[in-house]
Amino acid sequence: MNPSLRTPAHDQRTFASRELTPSVTVVICTRNRPAFLQKCLAGIARLKPAPNQVLVIDNSAGNADTRKVASDYGARYIIEPVPGLSHARNRGLAECSTEIVAFLDDDAVPAPEWLGALVAPFADKQIAAATGKVFSLDGDSSEAASQNFMTLSSSDSHWFERATFGGMGVGCNMALRREACIGWNVFDERLGRGAPFHIGEESFAFASFISRGYTAVYLPSAAVYHATHKRDPIEVEARNSLAYWLLLFSEFPGQRLNLVRFLFRRLSGKRLDWPRNPQDPGEIVSSSWHVKLRAGWNGLLLFLRTPKP
Repeated sequence: MNPSLRTPAHDQRTFASRELTPSVTVVICTRNRPAFLQKCLAGIARLKPAPNQVLVIDNSAGNADTRKVASDYGARYIIEPVPGLSHARNRGLAECSTEIVAFLDDDAVPAPEWLGALVAPFADKQIAAATGKVFSLDGDSSEAASQNFMTLSSSDSHWFERATFGGMGVGCNMALRREACIGWNVFDERLGRGAPFHIGEESFAFASFISRGYTAVYLPSAAVYHATHKRDPIEVEARNSLAYWLLLFSEFPGQRLNLVRFLFRRLSGKRLDWPRNPQDPGEIVSSSWHVKLRAGWNGLLLFLRTPKP
């Protein structure tokens, strides 16, 4: 019998769990935010069905309050001292043995039906990644991703730009087939919070799965509520977006023509043919050309100065 997540002693509600098919671990990567983590774990404790295991990856040298919150909810606690969200997520994948690994941010709270909806498509062995809808935890109920159920594979003409530039949801709400993750670093450790490029780690991963012949899906029924944070200044966002574009140009040589076309469409302000999540790294536009040029130069320097892992 797989262990289930416990509710803390001060919460008198019973936590009923049933076996999930396939088996699932929920991974939460966190860093010095025990109050956020507590709300996230409380939301996981209300999931129906419940996960087989919950894993908290503390991306710090260790935090006593974080450890206590994880222990209160019966979650497994692991320290990953190397900074960076991609490092933490890769560590989470390495520590799991279940068939599916689902990821939540520590400042996200899942809807009670989230896990069942997110895992259901994995009955199809071709599917390696699933993402869902994201609402604002602060009261704004506007969707942060495309509205309709969607599958994405290499047979779609725009699959690469949709996967890499915001057409597949966000990383605070996703699940991966563990078998498809074996033998490679799913999350590029140059990308994500705490890395040189602060964006794009999950989008890069989605594209990597599809390039390997798998399918990704977006599920509006798999909803989470996520805290809203202040965004970087537009020049910083543009710099990171262009550095990310250069990384894609380097790592996906077969997509270089598509990448050049996408860059010129965005720089000229042309609309995309598909709905885009504004939190993802496709917005290579700004208020003036001198900002674009300065951001482009800084993005090139950032790319050149960042060693390949």
